[in-house]
Amino acid sequence: MSISDSQKPAQFSLTTPLYYVNGLPHVGSAYTTMAADALARFYRLRGNDVLLITGTDEHGQKIQRTAEQLHRDPQAHCDEVAEGFQDLWQRLNIHYDRFSRTTSDLHAQIVKEFFLRVWEKGDIYLGQQQGWYCVECEEFKEERDLLSEKRCPIHTNRAVEWRDEQNYFFRLSRYQQALQDHYANSPQFLQPDIRRNEILNFVSQGLQDFSISRVNLDWGIPVPNDPKHTLYVWFDALLGYITALLEPDAEPTLENALKNWWPIDLHLIGKDILRFHGVYWPAMLMSAELPLPKAIFGHGFLTKDGQKMGKSQGNTLDPFDLVDRYGADAVRYYFLKEIAFGRDGDFNETRFIDILNADLANDLGNLLNRTLKMAVKYCEGKVPAIDPQAMPQDWSLVQLAQGAGEKASEAYSVLSFSIACEVALSLVRIGNKFIDEQAPWSRYKAGEIETVNQILYAVLESVRLAAYLLAPIVPNLSTKIYQQLGYSVDFNDLGEPTSLKLLKEHDRWGCLPPRQTFGQPEPIFQKLMAPSLDLEP
Repeated sequence: MSISDSQKPAQFSLTTPLYYVNGLPHVGSAYTTMAADALARFYRLRGNDVLLITGTDEHGQKIQRTAEQLHRDPQAHCDEVAEGFQDLWQRLNIHYDRFSRTTSDLHAQIVKEFFLRVWEKGDIYLGQQQGWYCVECEEFKEERDLLSEKRCPIHTNRAVEWRDEQNYFFRLSRYQQALQDHYANSPQFLQPDIRRNEILNFVSQGLQDFSISRVNLDWGIPVPNDPKHTLYVWFDALLGYITALLEPDAEPTLENALKNWWPIDLHLIGKDILRFHGVYWPAMLMSAELPLPKAIFGHGFLTKDGQKMGKSQGNTLDPFDLVDRYGADAVRYYFLKEIAFGRDGDFNETRFIDILNADLANDLGNLLNRTLKMAVKYCEGKVPAIDPQAMPQDWSLVQLAQGAGEKASEAYSVLSFSIACEVALSLVRIGNKFIDEQAPWSRYKAGEIETVNQILYAVLESVRLAAYLLAPIVPNLSTKIYQQLGYSVDFNDLGEPTSLKLLKEHDRWGCLPPRQTFGQPEPIFQKLMAPSLDLEP
């Protein structure tokens, strides 16, 4: 089953990557997690039971070296950075269900059981590893892929290191045909198409066995039957998705972990770790005779002002600072609306401010404000008393609104967040044009009260519907709109039981109850101001 199928399971599970803790989260990590949260919220609104997993990958040589450079104990370093991730997710209004940490004792037990299962299958052997190794990637590199001066093609300012050591290997080559068969039989397994084609091309060139252990490394999980070796970070880290499935009081066994939520419906990742998730991970699961995840989606990279971000370039984008200055809804909206998910995207602060002000403050906020004021004045502070089903069917706004829910739902289902936003914003833009053309203030003076009621209802219902369709992305703003329309609902109320389950049919036209009393009107989105420049006197 693909994530775009019309019939969804009662449960939906998804993961972000388990982020590496060599430093505090960057905007790329935030981007993935905002997308995952929006998708999780969409499925919750549809009535699904949802499990969103995020977490941190905390082993490996890079972590050990980083901690040494900072004169910290590795575990203390991991604890501090993991807390930083949790802090940022809270600021970005991200509601995750499980936070997986690969330094937990439960995780170590799951990893050991999985290793022994693969060992008994005959898919692990001792061999000699020679090659160029990038500590930042925790990966051996093909010499043909290196840049000048033996620099990593991803971490372009870091030289790779020559390694010649004894390692344990996983027989990836044994699973080449099985992987190719799976890709062919499950075309939705790798998404979007550009990423699928990358993996198909990579695998078609022939798979080589890969190293799954390191020597002279203390920070990690010892190989169960040879503790002189430490398990390679990727063999360890990928199993964090399974560890996260353990119920709090369950014994840490594979059987218990896989009981309720496996296989995962969607792994959401950046394209830089596509091979690990699209090739290594399914091969490992095949070896262990476990079901594969249903889909893996690799999104693009972010740039700033058209340039690749990096400390050496001096153009990093601090997500903590961004959300503190502009708020969670603004940050979530820009990245998910302005960037076609799956492609590379750019952040420009001037464009960021212009887009937010135009879409949310001017178009949406002003439409709600002006229409509510008229409804308060003309309809005694209540939703107009009309039959929503008796509205003129030839009104363009009504025609657009009647199909908007289905279009937005389809867009969310295939991770087209920008299209879902455009569906909602089209209601707002047509609503502004509609109310100007219909001029209810003039019709009221002319005594056309029934028509005025219909016009105001059509616009208010379109604003409500737009707010509902945007709720996975801007839940705070959508809550304000709903409450001003008279609902006692909070789109951040994600616990059990939740009032949101009462709203799962709200993606259709005509849900706004006639005669419902409006809430207290207030601006739903304050205009953003461009940052002031400190000029020399």
